[in-house]
Amino acid sequence: MGVVRIATIGSSAIAERFVDAVGQVEGVEYVAAYSRALGRARAFGEPHGASLFFDGLDELAASDVVDAVYIASPNGVHADQASLLAHAGKHVLVEKSFAPTEREARRVFDAAHGGDVVALEAARNLHTQGFATIERTLSRLGAVTQASLRFGKVTSRIARLEAGEYVGQLDPMMGEGALTDIGVYCVEPAVALFGTPDSVSASLVTRHVPWRTTEPLTTMDVAGSIALRYADKVVDLSFSKVGDDLAPSQVIGQRGTLLIPAINCPRDLTLVLHEDVGMAYGTVGGVEEPLASSDPENDMVCEVTTFRDAILGVGDAPARVRHFERVTVESLAIMDEARRQAGVRFPWDE
Repeated sequence: MGVVRIATIGSSAIAERFVDAVGQVEGVEYVAAYSRALGRARAFGEPHGASLFFDGLDELAASDVVDAVYIASPNGVHADQASLLAHAGKHVLVEKSFAPTEREARRVFDAAHGGDVVALEAARNLHTQGFATIERTLSRLGAVTQASLRFGKVTSRIARLEAGEYVGQLDPMMGEGALTDIGVYCVEPAVALFGTPDSVSASLVTRHVPWRTTEPLTTMDVAGSIALRYADKVVDLSFSKVGDDLAPSQVIGQRGTLLIPAINCPRDLTLVLHEDVGMAYGTVGGVEEPLASSDPENDMVCEVTTFRDAILGVGDAPARVRHFERVTVESLAIMDEARRQAGVRFPWDE
């Protein structure tokens, strides 16, 4: 087995967590950091063991010491950076959301196919053993008729927004908002588990963008709900950056219900099989069966492992990457439609 030499773009907390995960995975080596300012690249990469530093994307793309790049820049530049690197023969692991729109995502995947490289979204919750347990358990639920996937937490950035500060993570000009930042944790599991819905109905909580007056990029989303309609089921998605959602996610079937405390980090699952007690005035549960999973504390280890295995052609990883490509594209199509219904526009919608 060879060693995949990887560089990073971005210096946020998620990039720090990614580098920590790389250090826990055999066959992957962190070698380089990129930033638009060379000093920032060095300041981030050097303490983590990187020996190469770039402030030019073309130089990074041309480096024969880098095999793959983890992209943790703002959403709005993901597609341009990933496409350039894929065309240059670099494998790319792109932080969620993979791209601002479905069309931009397809552009990246086309570049990856043309360059015969791996392009994968760093949707960490989909690569865990916990999510694999959800996939395996669906058959025990019988015919699934409903699911509710939810994730909401108050972010400190909302206080900054209310204080009149610029908040890039909510700027539609950069392809940002609650849906692409936090709602994606609900949309992608729904697509991964149930496929493409027949219809999408969205209600988003929106606010005026205080730092911009030019239409149509003056509306941001901060929370919302999306109903996905299938021929035989309804899947409700709920997300928020302005409230703490304390209810568990669940998948409901005729034979049982699967409880998921946190869909963004699926672990400590509980299966409750239906118990027929005859006439009852209320909901009837059953025997609770805990479903354990053995995910590491830093669950980004799971996505790094999938990425490495796909690059090296190990096991079923290449097939799983093709599956996740479909999940990424179809999830972005849902998010595009949800934003359209709510009047939240990105520059790439024009």
